Amino acid sequence: MQADLAVCESRDPKGLYVKARKGKIPDFTGISAPYEAPVNPELTIETGDRSVEECVAELIAYVEGEFSL
Repeated sequence: MQADLAVCESRDPKGLYVKARKGKIPDFTGISAPYEAPVNPELTIETGDRSVEECVAELIAYVEGEFSL
């Protein structure tokens, strides 16, 4: 799953990004600690500009393609 930082912050119901930006949560990935994307992922689903249904459909298609008998 992939989304830019602004999208992650907008989806944060617990307010963790706000707390991290205020320094209340140390070593918070993407704010005070680096995010290291996988070098060679098998699948990347961009969630920032797509619906949940579209993302699930992509995941299902991948799994069916990888594990079809």
